[in-house]
Amino acid sequence: MKITIIGTGYVGLTSGTCFAEVGHEVTCVDNNPEKVATLLAGQVPIYEPGLEELVKQNVAAGRLKFTTSTEEGVKNGEVIFIAVPTPPQPDGSVDLSFIEKVAREIAQCLTPELGYRVIVDKSTVPVKTGDKVEQTVRRYAPAGVEFGVVSNPEFLREGCAVDDLLHPDRVVIGSNDDRALAFMQKIYEPFVAPVLVTDINSAELIKHAANSFLALKISYINAVANICEASGADVEKVAEGIGMDKRIGRSFLNAGLGYGGSCFPKDIKAFIHISESLGQPFGLLKEVEKINYDQLDRFLNKIREKLWVFREKKIALWGLAFKQNTDDVRESVAIKLAQKMLGEGASIRATDPEAIETAKKFGELKGDITYHTDLYETLDGADALVIATEWPAFAKIDLTEIKKRMRTPLVFDGRNLLDPKDAKAAELEYISIGR
Repeated sequence: MKITIIGTGYVGLTSGTCFAEVGHEVTCVDNNPEKVATLLAGQVPIYEPGLEELVKQNVAAGRLKFTTSTEEGVKNGEVIFIAVPTPPQPDGSVDLSFIEKVAREIAQCLTPELGYRVIVDKSTVPVKTGDKVEQTVRRYAPAGVEFGVVSNPEFLREGCAVDDLLHPDRVVIGSNDDRALAFMQKIYEPFVAPVLVTDINSAELIKHAANSFLALKISYINAVANICEASGADVEKVAEGIGMDKRIGRSFLNAGLGYGGSCFPKDIKAFIHISESLGQPFGLLKEVEKINYDQLDRFLNKIREKLWVFREKKIALWGLAFKQNTDDVRESVAIKLAQKMLGEGASIRATDPEAIETAKKFGELKGDITYHTDLYETLDGADALVIATEWPAFAKIDLTEIKKRMRTPLVFDGRNLLDPKDAKAAELEYISIGR
């Protein structure tokens, strides 16, 4: 199939690359000439395991192209994916201006001579967006143009997106146009995965409902962790016992600092707004949000209780990315925690295996903060170590070296990476979550 992806952000680039990897001819369109030049040179502007190698291979094979021309993309692609940002607005609703703009641009490039085209929403959008895309294309396209509109939500996890795309749990295709559905099913023939075909509204709702449920599991186990702390129970054992029930499962039952990133916070707010706009308020999700916000403050209070004041205290901060295996710091709980400590006068020595440069560019961290590539270097003379991101390397650290380098051997583990018994044996004062 000949596929066009408009938008080479996280979703667009990984989707386009993996479509090329299974044999499709893919044209990726982006309005940033510098980004397109970088990609044509085989360099990837984001860190995602395995992605850069696949981009280079498929560019070399001629299956993956990059351009700044929407017209070229529409001409080349039988199926045109829209994968542009859908940022949140202050009231929690989704800014769909990028979607509208691209739909308009596609419409103006369509001609009856090109033949039938399928236009696919790949971005996470509110229910009923597909109807708006169809209306926009009809309004701006020349007479006689034939097209169908599809919702094909992505379910990517940063840090393992390539595997998620090549070996998906499921593929959701929503459309009210049988011809468009046939094109989409042909695209996904090379992928071994269940395909769920729905109407377009159901497909759009699936993504928000799925992410909201996962966020609910995270907030649920964090609420349980607080009860464990109050009662002397161990949340790790409680989660294990809960997760052994096959109706529940163990995934997303890891107590910690709460969820962050570019998807969960935005999608929860959006689903709350969507439900309210439909006259069906979703109070449960508001509580999920509240628990998540409170979790960070609870952890900060634990640190404050031990240090008394942050002013003139040196903190070693391990983790800047919102999760492991990515350099993404958007809505990172680690960044928010650092902001609060810096705001109270702390001095921070921060490290992260991949996110140091993105954290610097992010520009949100103001105050006495330095960045280090060496884990142990951050510990020298520190009053406390704070573990804020669940990188596997942090769990393999030499605990005796922590004790040796720090001024006071205080360790606050916001991701429950270390074993409390090992920490005690190393003579560390160890504080985690729910244990």
